[in-house]
Amino acid sequence: MVHGNTRLNDLLTEWNEREQEWNLPDAARFSQELKQVWACSDYVARNSLRDDAPLKSLATEGSLDRCYEAGALDAQLAAALEGVVDEDDLNSRLRQFRKRQMIRIIWRDITAKAPLAETLEDLTELADSATRHALRHLFAWATEKSGVPRNREGEPQELVILGMGKLGARELNLSSDIDLIFAFPEHGETDGQRAVPNEQFFTQLGRKLINSLGQQTFHGFVFRVDMRLRPFGDAGPLVLSFDALENYYQSHAREWERYAMIKARAITGSESSRQQINQMLRPFVYRRYIDFGVIEAIRDMKRRIQQEMHHKGMDANIKLGRGGIREIEFIGQALQLVHGGRDPDLQVRPILDVLQVLTGKDFLPLAAVNELTAAYQFLRLSENRIQAWKDEQTHLLPADEAGQERLANSMSFASWAAYETALEAHRDRVEQHFQQVFSTPHMEQESPEGPLHQVWQGEQASEADLAAFAHCGFTDQQQALRQISAFRESSSCRLLSPQARSKLDQLMPLLLEATSAVGDPDLTLKRLIKLLRAIVRRTSYLELLLENPLALSQLVRLSSESSWVVNQLAHHPLLLDELLDPRRLYSPLHREDLDAELSQLLSQVDGDDLEQQMERLRQFADGNRLRTAAADLTGAIPVMVVSDYLTEIAEVTLQHVLELAWNHLTERHGVPREMDSEETGFMIIGYGKLGGIELGYGSDLDMVFLHSGYPATAMTDGDKQVANDVFFARLGQRIIHLLTTRTPSGVLYEADMRLRPNGNSGMLVSSLDAFDRYQQEHAWTWEHQALVRARPITGDVLLEARFSAVRNQILSQQREPEALRQDVVDMREKMRDAMDKSDDTVFDLKQGAGGIADIEFMVQYAVLRWSHQYPELTSWTDNVRLLETLGSIRVLQGEWANQLSDAYRALRSAYHRAALQEQPGLVPTEELLQERALVKDIWTALMRPSG
Repeated sequence: MVHGNTRLNDLLTEWNEREQEWNLPDAARFSQELKQVWACSDYVARNSLRDDAPLKSLATEGSLDRCYEAGALDAQLAAALEGVVDEDDLNSRLRQFRKRQMIRIIWRDITAKAPLAETLEDLTELADSATRHALRHLFAWATEKSGVPRNREGEPQELVILGMGKLGARELNLSSDIDLIFAFPEHGETDGQRAVPNEQFFTQLGRKLINSLGQQTFHGFVFRVDMRLRPFGDAGPLVLSFDALENYYQSHAREWERYAMIKARAITGSESSRQQINQMLRPFVYRRYIDFGVIEAIRDMKRRIQQEMHHKGMDANIKLGRGGIREIEFIGQALQLVHGGRDPDLQVRPILDVLQVLTGKDFLPLAAVNELTAAYQFLRLSENRIQAWKDEQTHLLPADEAGQERLANSMSFASWAAYETALEAHRDRVEQHFQQVFSTPHMEQESPEGPLHQVWQGEQASEADLAAFAHCGFTDQQQALRQISAFRESSSCRLLSPQARSKLDQLMPLLLEATSAVGDPDLTLKRLIKLLRAIVRRTSYLELLLENPLALSQLVRLSSESSWVVNQLAHHPLLLDELLDPRRLYSPLHREDLDAELSQLLSQVDGDDLEQQMERLRQFADGNRLRTAAADLTGAIPVMVVSDYLTEIAEVTLQHVLELAWNHLTERHGVPREMDSEETGFMIIGYGKLGGIELGYGSDLDMVFLHSGYPATAMTDGDKQVANDVFFARLGQRIIHLLTTRTPSGVLYEADMRLRPNGNSGMLVSSLDAFDRYQQEHAWTWEHQALVRARPITGDVLLEARFSAVRNQILSQQREPEALRQDVVDMREKMRDAMDKSDDTVFDLKQGAGGIADIEFMVQYAVLRWSHQYPELTSWTDNVRLLETLGSIRVLQGEWANQLSDAYRALRSAYHRAALQEQPGLVPTEELLQERALVKDIWTALMRPSG
């Protein structure tokens, strides 16, 4: 053993006599490095003195001075195992190879020739390669004895090994265990003379592999193997099929196993098997809508670790102790679990990569990430230097003076005191950041004394309760108290588990306090109680609001502004997740980002799982409509832009609905042949608010489906051929089914197909030529009015151009002005008579005289009246830009175009506000008088009969 400078010098003197025989080109530098390494690693010294061949070969070939290229270590191990004859031979060669590589890795680490990242990567590659090569030889010998394991279809099976923890993340330290989980794809049996069930075959193989790697022999061990992370731990089977593994993680896994599985990496198996197991595990780890119980679970896990460390007197543990490596990992991986389901960029394994992504996404401040990164590197380097001494798995700071001096020197500090000062500074910063992430945002008091807490608990006299409500700004304190009492005594609350009730007891005073800060606490409380009744039995939502004070404040704020928002959240509580990030909540996505988000959501669903596809579509649309509403209510976007966002959500949804429907039908029937197009030959045309880019929160989708045309005898080209007309009819039906079927998340969109040629009696999907003929020969004036707002939404690009040409040609026909005017006026009067809800007290914003519909009809009249002279009038489908165009070509008198635009915006804004409150589009008769009068005056002047 190497103890103290005297003993070290004696050994070095003896060693120098050997070294002189090597004739190294830079012997002086090598001797200096040897002294440095031996002073810090008794493991290297002992093994070098026992057998100097590994160190000699490393020094003479230059391996101590260079970083291995990718694959080099694996190739060296393959060569070292060439010709291996049996298990004993395999185990001996593996251990000798490991010893040689450990000398190289420790040497480069202590002499600072290798940065920390290289050391961790080399150790991980050593473990990966040793596991793969050992398995390869053991599997070959096992199949010679028992035959090849196969599934029931005769396909060969393999052992897929998941590397967990630091191995999975490629962060292995100098004396790490390797945490493994064994799995195989499918049950069956071997094809040998004596068939063996696959589970038995792979269990025996797994045991041999564990012994081959972990058994202590004369030559030591390769890696200690820990199998306790497998399903059911030590009590569970050593090897599981993929189906059994999936069933466990869906039905039996505990919260901490999600945390552990973040780092899981398949290190053996074919590419297809690795992909299969990764896809199977991903939904367990990364959930689209998160369970905030993970924060509490990790907090409890950390609390238990700290208690155990204190109980064992192990506060000096730099991994598990205060401000240690584990706290840094907890910070990064907890935030991965929270956000990784919706942000695939966070689905990475190495903790330093995780921290960088978190700061890039603004989930952690850059300064915090820099401090955590520096602390992690310092702690991991310290960990390696501690373990380098004897190749022992320890994370304890040395207690003896010699050991402390050795560690300080190895970390380039002049003294233990200087090292300890730096260490404590890092640990303090880590602990501070850990507390910021994991401390309960709202202090949990054992005996709360706040009046709102006592109001919720029903502990005060009624007068005190009323005074507390009055202090919080409630106008009708009696009603507020009745609502709180009724909710507290409801069966939903009384049947809560103790844990859930504790969460609710913490949340309610905070919610009441936040409610007092809004303009109308009484109305807001009523809405929030409705929402709480819907979510109170789901503890994860209570935790979400408790863990995120910002989410709670956003919820109260939006609830005060809109009953629509509250009802959306009550019907679809998963949308509460949207409240987490105000940057996301108040910044609706545009088309490109919407498309990327929906593509990501649908990519995680099996192509044959229609139910999940529809759920993901609805989650996407609901979540993005909520974002738009939040931005709308807070004034982050103007009312006219709200419709742009809502329309883009619908457009992206329709694009993906069409893709899903198309893929479903073409898989079964093939692609329609002999089409008058090089693409799909199908197009969705938007009418009404969809076509006019004016969708509201609850708008239907007015649509027409067109195909490009084909011979009457044309068929699809698949195994189950059908006529093209049958294919397109089924395509249209499936699109409507995807849109309108009610799922647990509700209806995606209501579809209105009445504007197609011949209305409800017409074909669901028409050819463009038939559509053209209908518009030319049979369409009424009101149908040409509707065409003003029609535009292609998604589908065949070539068909889009053809449709636009047909639309422009129809709209640009020269019409007899008086007949056109009379047709428009007659239709408007019929509509007003049937739909106007105005009376002496309220005005119908849409259908009342001087309302939205009057402006729309005047715009449509103007487009049909003058498009033959001004083709630019066919360029737009929305009223505001059409009015701008009408103003620029000056076909309307004076300032009519600008005045109508201003009136239209004011009326639409009021209609929007009513929709957010889930009220009909009615306002008191005394509101918007100036705008209504202006519209009526222009209507009279423009639309009155001539002569």
